[in-house]
Amino acid sequence: MTTRANTIDIAVDGKHIAGTLVGPDTGVPGVVLVHGWDGSQDQYIARAHEIASLGCICLTFDLRGHVRHKAERDAVTREDNLRDLLAAYDELVGHPAVDPNAIAIVGSSYGGYLAAIATSLRKVRWLGLRVPALYEDADWEVPKNKLGRERLMAYRHRELPPEGNRALEACAAFKGDALIVESEHDDLVPHQTIQNYRDACSQAQSLTYRVISGADHALSEKSWQQNYTSLLVNWMNEMVLNARAGKTGAPAEVPLADSVQRTPRGGD
Repeated sequence: MTTRANTIDIAVDGKHIAGTLVGPDTGVPGVVLVHGWDGSQDQYIARAHEIASLGCICLTFDLRGHVRHKAERDAVTREDNLRDLLAAYDELVGHPAVDPNAIAIVGSSYGGYLAAIATSLRKVRWLGLRVPALYEDADWEVPKNKLGRERLMAYRHRELPPEGNRALEACAAFKGDALIVESEHDDLVPHQTIQNYRDACSQAQSLTYRVISGADHALSEKSWQQNYTSLLVNWMNEMVLNARAGKTGAPAEVPLADSVQRTPRGGD
């Protein structure tokens, strides 16, 4: 299936952020792809084309504080970037070929954190999280780049219940299908943070969990990037095929053990 890409501007708070709409001639599911802090939409363009070939319409975009708005880096807050994501979501849902009941949000790191929160504010059927970051609810309006790193890392190593954290609370209420991808050697998002997200997804209809063996947080080697692309595209393919076949079922009360899987972790 051939795909096409069109650049667009997304209006938010009186400004415009850059986006690229990727999709086939006909496609019902919509997918919003959210990059992490210090990233850009370029990291997801190739993946967007692969997902679009499944019959989806994908939207990548640049969060404020990056690329066109890099000069705002030290002033951008989590609230600003959440509004960017919601504006992108609304832009995608407004596409005449997109089914508003078949929307996926896929985010990496900081983008995964924002994606989780967005499920509490918009209708989301599928949630994909790669190395999702975690932040305290306090200082929500403090610029993202000014949050204390040592305090942040200490927080990410704590075992946390969903209550009291906006992203985890959103995951606890999420009843769609979720994918969580961990990097084996991640120095920014420790395993405990991943476990907190997994535990929070207690009402998810399905939870798929993967570990990319040997990988670091940024997927700095091409083989790790390809591994993640394969995981994401295969998962989206399964979700789309199941949706088209009408396989929905009732949300699970607890994560389904059979659908939680790990890739081999290697030596440790």
